[in-house]
Formats: sequence, structure tokens, C-alpha cells
Amino acid sequence: MGKTIKFIAKRLAFSVFVLVGLSILIFVIARVMPGNPARMALGARAPEWVVEKLREEMHLNEPLYVQYYYWAKGALHGNFGISLVTRRSVADDIKAFFPASLELALYAGIFMGIIGIVLGTISGWYANTWVDNLVRIISYMGIVTPSFVFAIFFVLIFSYVLEILPTIGRLTPGIVPPPSVTGVITFDALITGRFDVFFDALKHLLLPAISLAMGPLSQEARLTRASLVDNVQKDYIASERSCGIPERTIMFKYLLKPSLIPTITIYGLDFASILGNAFLVELIFNWPGLSRYGMNAMLQKDLNAITAVVLVLGLIFIIANIVVDLTVGYLDPRIGLGTERSSE
Repeated sequence: MGKTIKFIAKRLAFSVFVLVGLSILIFVIARVMPGNPARMALGARAPEWVVEKLREEMHLNEPLYVQYYYWAKGALHGNFGISLVTRRSVADDIKAFFPASLELALYAGIFMGIIGIVLGTISGWYANTWVDNLVRIISYMGIVTPSFVFAIFFVLIFSYVLEILPTIGRLTPGIVPPPSVTGVITFDALITGRFDVFFDALKHLLLPAISLAMGPLSQEARLTRASLVDNVQKDYIASERSCGIPERTIMFKYLLKPSLIPTITIYGLDFASILGNAFLVELIFNWPGLSRYGMNAMLQKDLNAITAVVLVLGLIFIIANIVVDLTVGYLDPRIGLGTERSSE
């Protein structure tokens, strides 16, 4: 336990430097992008003196290092400035939009983890058979097809043709959302005992979550299959078979656990990337999430919102990497946390 805590503390300390570097990079990029953010915020008809006043308030007439100083000073106190698009505090916008994206990513993560591992295990177990070939074809299709294409396809099939699933928003109009506890509607509905709201929110989640999960789960299926096929040829598997251990026991007790290490490694990165790559899916399903908010901020050159959203996504990637390292260390104790594998 002490070693794990030390590892987490060390990674978090390094993460501070990563976030500082990321903030400087995205801050500079956002400032050198073409366009006048003050003019874009006020519109083409705004008088020039009004635009100039806003530029002074945003310190846009100052050198970049002075602008970064003012921004970092506020960010350290949780103040990321005012959004030029929503006219609200960027911190309040993130609190409002992040739970929706987190909920979508959580359910997409459940789908891509369960379905990807199951398909990969089946494909590896029946390697070089028609079952394996079928799963591999499905995986290839999932990898090469963008998530927004699946989203459009699902909308056409399940909403317009079959009319069995909703495609707009997080809840059906007229349904009163539960009191906000976590901001995640399904969790809040379960906490407050609103099971009708839970099932309605779950129906709204199915199509966008599966659309986002299709690509990652296909990749995880391929990785799981390849790892299983490789590990099944190892000497320790042959030794267990020679001892008369049943094939099912070998698969689930000795083979599957080490074979999941590459899958878990990619799974963490895929989960984090879902939050940043979901803007088109959120747009198609009218999902009020952080990715959609961040994309609108980029199109409108909303400097404060752009920097804050990128920092939030960077923090999620850092947390995902730490969780992946801890999980891999649990699956294979030979892999030390923060140490190199000892040579024999």
C-alpha cells in the first residue's frame, strides 16, 4: 500500500509540470490563431472603441507573457475568466457541461470494455475459424469507420425507421430531472429513487454511447485476440495442458489475465480520448457536453474557454494513465510501479 501511495504521489507531482507545459502551449496557440476574439465576441457592428475596451480588459494588447501571468493568476484560484460566447464564468460552464460528457464517456467505456474483451476472447479462443474471421471483419469495420458515421446510421435505423430509441438530448421533454447531486443524471436518478428518470436517461444514452464505443471496442477486440493467440503458445500453457488442467480453467484462470494487459493499457487512453473526440456525436444527438462546448469555443475563438477545456482533458488523460499503471501492476505483479523489471 505504501508503495502504491508513493507511486501516485510521484505521478501527481510530475503531472503538475505536464499541466503547466500544456497550459503554456495551448495558451500561446490560442493567442496566435487568426482573428480578433474581441471583435468576434461583440460582432461586426460593434463600435471600434467598444472592441478596444474589451481588448484592454482581456489584456490582449499586452505581451504574451503578461497575458499568461494574468490568466495563470486567476486559474490558480479557480477563475478561468469569462466565456466570450456564453457570457458566463468558464468554470461555471465546465461544471455545467462536463457531467454530461462524463456520463456519456462512462457508458461508452462500459460498452467498449465489456463487448471488446468478450469479442476478443471469443476470437482468440476460436482462432482461425469462421467465428474468428467474422469477429475480425467486424473489428476492421469498427476501426476504419468514424464514430459520427455510426451515429448517423443509428439515428436512421433506430429512430426514423424502427422508432424505438430517442436521439435528442438527455431526457424526454416533460420529464423533470432529479435533484443534481453528481450532475450525472442516471446516478442522480438512482440516488434519489427516480427509476423512471433512470430508464429514460439510459434510453437516451444508448445510441451516442455505442456510437462512441464502436471504434475503441474494435481495437480492444483485436488486441485481446492477438494477445491470447500469442500467450496460448507459451511454455507455461503447454505445461498446464500436460497436467490435465481443463481448457476452460486454463483460459479464465491462467491465460486471460496476462492477455488483458495490452488491452487495459489502450483502454485507459481510449476512455480519455472519448471526452475530447465526442464533439460530432454530441452535435448529432444534441448532447450538452464539454466536447461540443469546446468545439464551439474554438470556432468562436473563445480564448478562456479553449484553454480551460484543453486543461481539463489533459488532466483526464493524466488520471487515466495513473489508473492504467495501477491496473497493469495488479494484473502482472512482475511489473513494478515506477521501477524497472528486475533481471534474473
